[in-house]
Amino acid sequence: MGVPAFFRWLSRKYPSIVVHCVEEKAKEVNGVKVPVDCSKPNPNDVEFDNLYLDMNGIIHPCTHPENKPAPKNEDEMMVAIFEYIDRLFNIIRPRRLLYMAIDGVAPRAKMNQQRSRRFRASKEGMELVDEKKKVREEVLSKGGHLPSDEAKERFDSNCITPGTEFMDNLAQCLRYYVADRLNSDPGWKDLTVLLSDASVPGEGEHKIMDYIRRQRAQPNHDPNTRHCLCGADADLIMLGLATHEVSFTIIREEFKPNQPRPCPLCAQVGHELSECQGLPKEKQGEFDQFAAPSGSDTEFIFIRLPVLREYLEKELTMASLPFTFDFERSIDDWVFMCFFVGNDFLPHLPSLEIREGAIDRLVGIYKNVVHKTGGYLTENGFVNLERVQMIMTAVGEAEDNIFKRRREDDVSFRRRMKEKNKRMKTDAPSFIPGGQLAPQPLGQRSGGSKPQAVQSPRQTAYDMRVQNRTPSQNSSTNSDGSPVPLGMKRKNGDNEDDDDEPPDNIRLWEDGWKQRYYKRKFDVDATDETFRRKVVESYVEGLCWVLQYYYQGCASWKWFYPFHYAPFASDFTDIKDMPSTFEKGTLPFKPLEQLMGVFPAASGNFLPKTWRVLMEDPDSSIIDFYPDDFALDLNGKKYAWQGVALLPFVDERRLRAALEKVYPDLAADETRRNSLGSDVIFVGKQHKVFDFIAELQNGDAEGVEMPPELCHGIKGLLTLANDVIKPGKPVASPIPALNDIVENNACSILFKDPQFEDDYIFKATLIPTAVKLPKTLKPGDWEQSNSKQPWRPRLGFNPNRQQVHLDQSAFRTLGHVMSKERTQGVYSYTPPPSYQQAKNSRPPLMRAPPSLTVPLPSLRPQDSWRGPQPLFQQLIPQRNQGVEQQLAWNRIIQSQGGLFQQNTLRLGSGVPGYFQQRQDDRRGRQGFSGRPYPLPPDSGRFNWN
Repeated sequence: MGVPAFFRWLSRKYPSIVVHCVEEKAKEVNGVKVPVDCSKPNPNDVEFDNLYLDMNGIIHPCTHPENKPAPKNEDEMMVAIFEYIDRLFNIIRPRRLLYMAIDGVAPRAKMNQQRSRRFRASKEGMELVDEKKKVREEVLSKGGHLPSDEAKERFDSNCITPGTEFMDNLAQCLRYYVADRLNSDPGWKDLTVLLSDASVPGEGEHKIMDYIRRQRAQPNHDPNTRHCLCGADADLIMLGLATHEVSFTIIREEFKPNQPRPCPLCAQVGHELSECQGLPKEKQGEFDQFAAPSGSDTEFIFIRLPVLREYLEKELTMASLPFTFDFERSIDDWVFMCFFVGNDFLPHLPSLEIREGAIDRLVGIYKNVVHKTGGYLTENGFVNLERVQMIMTAVGEAEDNIFKRRREDDVSFRRRMKEKNKRMKTDAPSFIPGGQLAPQPLGQRSGGSKPQAVQSPRQTAYDMRVQNRTPSQNSSTNSDGSPVPLGMKRKNGDNEDDDDEPPDNIRLWEDGWKQRYYKRKFDVDATDETFRRKVVESYVEGLCWVLQYYYQGCASWKWFYPFHYAPFASDFTDIKDMPSTFEKGTLPFKPLEQLMGVFPAASGNFLPKTWRVLMEDPDSSIIDFYPDDFALDLNGKKYAWQGVALLPFVDERRLRAALEKVYPDLAADETRRNSLGSDVIFVGKQHKVFDFIAELQNGDAEGVEMPPELCHGIKGLLTLANDVIKPGKPVASPIPALNDIVENNACSILFKDPQFEDDYIFKATLIPTAVKLPKTLKPGDWEQSNSKQPWRPRLGFNPNRQQVHLDQSAFRTLGHVMSKERTQGVYSYTPPPSYQQAKNSRPPLMRAPPSLTVPLPSLRPQDSWRGPQPLFQQLIPQRNQGVEQQLAWNRIIQSQGGLFQQNTLRLGSGVPGYFQQRQDDRRGRQGFSGRPYPLPPDSGRFNWN
């Protein structure tokens, strides 16, 4: 899920990290769609080696999209996923590896967040169904027209969880998809494909990071590998920095705010479900040809982490340190400090909000304190708590001022929004002058008399102010004049609209905020030092666990933060002796066990019947894990999705004890889905390692090391399995609409990453033989507020890419095809060829070469972009000269018409040049009437040379 608002803050602070993708579209020839040849060079002017797909970021928008109709069935969902992967592959065009990772069983620390999101999704889905039914009945009773209510089962997105039939079917479909592309697409011929489905434990992005860490530790690894990771989570940026690879890029969909969403009832945009009236759709144009296409493809952007490293190097570089400055270590410290503003495993500290510049504040404190710490905060994913204590002490000292400043900003924002809403509600002006100064329509003065001079203007203005003055009530006082305590609402009877938001009972901006916080959030007294110490200890332990998870892998599958809220920074005292180690040898949940830990009872249909009873039976020993309703604490936020779902934590021992009784009821297929799987590697016939894998499939060897020299330096263990794809054996399609692969030339085998000792530490540093990329940023990129050079989107990775522009002939062509009804412009003297057939006109003449073109005298000075004036035009008399001279010149031009025609035909320009001469208006002007031409853009944007 990532860190809310992190990417928006990062892209605004460091705008050069974002690059728009160049995408080559498929062409259609004679009604046949020709796919893009991905074996050709990348149009983004960069060649990527490895592409990693965090598949859950693809599965969700393909199965339940927000901006277009949802797929009708599961088969359409699978095809949509295939098309999405094809599109990403077309943009990136990896040359070595494609790694597809689906979320498997997550660590216990992440399961708490998954549980909260799935309970919310189930509750919101049921509320939406009830609201749609209610609104439909109301609209139909009033005579509205709505689409027929198809008896379609609502798609429960909770099925996108390891262990369900949907995820098992998805794995089968992806195996077929990979085999099909290896057999048919030339861009895949030398590609190694790794598929880590939902049966492999671990989150998708962390399985990718674990693969990169283990390959970097091999002697055959190429340190200059160009990585590209696809995913929408903001924490992927921190994960990419944590790899310390010189070339790491992230591709994600471009977020466009305020996009219209269709009404769930009538599928029209422009209104919410509660506002639906069942009106027929309004046509945009006679045939609805101007209607915006529904579900148009989104655009993609690149996030260049090497450029982000350049930004951070300039920002984090410190002089006069008592120790040697190491930029790679400072990067790790920056990643660690970002954990304080929120992540998937810990709630953020109350005093640190990204929108309030919390990361900048932490960096400033870090640069001031690091001189005293004697070293960096982290090393290879392990935290030095004594040094972190200094950072937290500095943040704690500023907490009180942070809360007061936040309140002032919030009050100021609400006041501005209220004033804006009041202005928008009223149509009449707030003040209209009267009396002698009253406005009167032009030409309609009383009696037709001339306006009279104002008598006593000062007195008149004073009378108007007194007459139109309305008693205003200060927002800080009640109607009786008594003051309103800060944070409280005014008394009833006031005219000012009350806020819809619930009152804040914590009031962090007032004295006693810590006592109120612990009493309301934890139901304990703030004087209970033992409890506060326990909360801080759990949070510090969580910081250590998260950092190890990012740099070394999962330190413990069982650990989790056992509270819904975080402590204050001022509570972090004497933390250097707190425990930061974790139990070794822990194992993840099994898939069906995780479903029991994260699913609500409403999604019990994805579980075996006997397991479902444990969720629904009132006498179940774990019925308290599945409440029908739960409280939602906004915790100072505005929207429900930002609030905290107050769900009970699952007790692992009680859950396992209850499941022991129902394990024997599992069917064979359910037992298979409940087991942990392994990664699968695919190659095509033209791959160097193809013959090696094919020979293994014919033998019975187990745990054979893959030769890295045959597979782009990739190292791992290969293991046989029964359901692998073998060359020469057909591959059945799991989707009825797609054909089977009859002639198969691809093969697959189980793959396992290189193994290391339990106490092995992966080094978080650059590989010495890595070649750093050339610097991208220029001095002007460091200026945060450069209004003279507004930011423009950049396409591709080539800084010298030529911008598309139009020359003079292109603008003339545009004029020929534009509508005649458009207003006449300065380029209207060149008519279209169709005017040669005009009736009742003079004999047409061949258009003269550019050197003999007669311009309109009315051309404006700003049209000087057309270059120096030809010599013959300098001989043409101006407006204030005699008319007879111009008429004589016209007769010369007409007499040479045949010569012009012969010369033009001999040149073979191929451009029709006939035009009709306009009648002379006897005022010294001549020209030709034709279709108008639009003015060219400002010459500063285009190169006319």
